[in-house]
Amino acid sequence: MSIFLGIDVGTSSTKTLAVHESGQILASAEAPYPLYHPRPLWSEQDPEDWWKGTVKTVRSVIRKAKLKAADVKAIGLSGQMHGSVFLDKKDRVVRKALLWNDQRTASECAEIEQRAGGRRALIRLVANPALTGFTAPKVLWLRNHEPRNFDKTRKVLLPKDEIRRRMIGDYATDVSDASGTLLLDVKKRRWSIPLLSKLELDPELLPTCYESEEITGSLTRAAAQTLGLTTACLVVGGAGDCAANGVGTGVVKSGILSTSIGTSGVMFVHSDKVEIDPEGRLHTFCHAVRGKWHMMGVSLTAGGSLQWFMDTLCAELSRKKTKIDPYEILTREATTIAAGSEGLFFLPYLAGERTPHADPDARGALVGLTLKHTRGHIARAIMEGVTYALRDSLAIIREMSVPVRQIRVSGGGSKSALWRQMQADIFGRQVVTINAEQGPAYGVALLAAVGAGAYKNIEEACAASIHITSQTPTQRAAKNKYERAFPMYQQLYHSLKGDFKQISQLES
Repeated sequence: MSIFLGIDVGTSSTKTLAVHESGQILASAEAPYPLYHPRPLWSEQDPEDWWKGTVKTVRSVIRKAKLKAADVKAIGLSGQMHGSVFLDKKDRVVRKALLWNDQRTASECAEIEQRAGGRRALIRLVANPALTGFTAPKVLWLRNHEPRNFDKTRKVLLPKDEIRRRMIGDYATDVSDASGTLLLDVKKRRWSIPLLSKLELDPELLPTCYESEEITGSLTRAAAQTLGLTTACLVVGGAGDCAANGVGTGVVKSGILSTSIGTSGVMFVHSDKVEIDPEGRLHTFCHAVRGKWHMMGVSLTAGGSLQWFMDTLCAELSRKKTKIDPYEILTREATTIAAGSEGLFFLPYLAGERTPHADPDARGALVGLTLKHTRGHIARAIMEGVTYALRDSLAIIREMSVPVRQIRVSGGGSKSALWRQMQADIFGRQVVTINAEQGPAYGVALLAAVGAGAYKNIEEACAASIHITSQTPTQRAAKNKYERAFPMYQQLYHSLKGDFKQISQLES
C-alpha cells in the first residue's frame, strides 16, 4: 500500500492528511498553536510550535488510518508563505519568525525599491513590487533593527522549509514558495543574483531551490523515529500554501480560477506563461506545476475578520452551553439580512491590506452604521466586505484579459452556503465546490505522489482525484444590488486613505 502525507504548516495550526495513491483521504489531524503580537501590526510565531504540531499530527493520522511506518512513501510540505526563520551556524532559531501578515517593514520596502532602481525596475527583476509581508523586507529589517541577530544568522528559511530541515537535515525550498520571498527571478525560476547583490545579501543565506514535485531528500534516522516513519520516506519540494491550494483544488490548467477564504483571502488563477501586472497589484509567482506560473491577489484578513468579530465582540456565543457552532449562529443571523446589509459596509483591512492597495496603513472600518443595524447586519457586512476584497482581485484579472471559465471556491468560506452564494452574486457568475476540501495539504500530498512515481505529472494526479461536487448559480436580484454597491466599497478606501495614514501615525 502506498500512502502519501500532506502537511500544511498554517498560521493557526498544522494540518496533516494521509492520502491513498487513489486520492482518497484516509485520515486527517490538526494541531493549533499561538500567534504573538508584541506590538500593533507585528505578527510572530515560534518555529518549535510548528514542529510539535507536525509530530503530533503525523503520529495521529498514522494511528487513525492504522498504517504501518513503511506504508508512507513520501511527504509533501505546504505552509504559510513569506515567513522568515532565522537560523545560526548550529541551526538554532535566532528569534521568533516574522510572518506574512506582519507589517513592520514599510521602510525596508522603500529601501529595496530604492536599491533596485525603482518600483518598475524591481518588478522587472522579480516580477513583483516590495510588500511588507514578503521575506526580503524582513531580512533587511533584521539587519537594520536587530544587527546582532542578523550577524548570527547563517540561513533564512520559509516556515515549511524549517520543518523540512528537521526532517531531512538539509536546506531546501520550492519555486512557488521562493517566489514570495521577493528574491527569486520568477521568469527563470532561480534566485535573483542581481537583486541579492543590490541588497548586499549573501546568496548562501538561501536554501537550494527545487520544482514542487522534485525529491529534496529522505527522512533522517532521528526524524523517522520521532515521526513514526522510516528513513525510506521521501520528502518532495512541496509548495507555498497558495500554490498548494491551487493543486489541491485542481487549478492546474488555463481557464480555472480558485478563491479561498481562510485566515486570509486568496484569488488564484493558473497561467501557462509569465503574466505580470505592470502596476504590481497582483502577484506573479511560479506555480507548483512544473514550468507554469500563477497570478494571485491576497486580502490579509478575510476569515480572520469574522474570527476577530467573534472573538472580540461576540465571545458570549462561545461561552454559551449549546451544541450549535457559534459561527453557525452568526451565519443564521446574517442570512436574515438582505444583500447589501441595508447600507452597511465593512473594509476588511484589520492588518493593513495587500491587493490591490499594498497599504500597511489601511485600517478596518464599519461605514454606514445606524440604530437599525444589528449583530446580523454586522456579520453579513463583514462577509460581504471580504468578498468585495476578493472581487478587487478578480477585477484586475479581468482587466488583464486572463481567461476565466470556472471559479472554484475553497477554504472555510466554501463550507458556508451563505458565503458561497455571496461569492456567486458578488463575482457575478456561478461558483463550484470540489470533493477535496483540504486544499493545501491535499495538494502537496498529490505532489508527493507524483514525486514518488504514482502519477507521471500533477495534471494527471488532479484529473484522477478531483471532481466538482456542487454548483451555486448567481441570484439576479442580489447580483444587481452588489453591482451598485461594489463601486461604493471601492471608493470608501480612497476616501479614507489619508485618514488611515494619520491614524497609523497616532498609533505609533
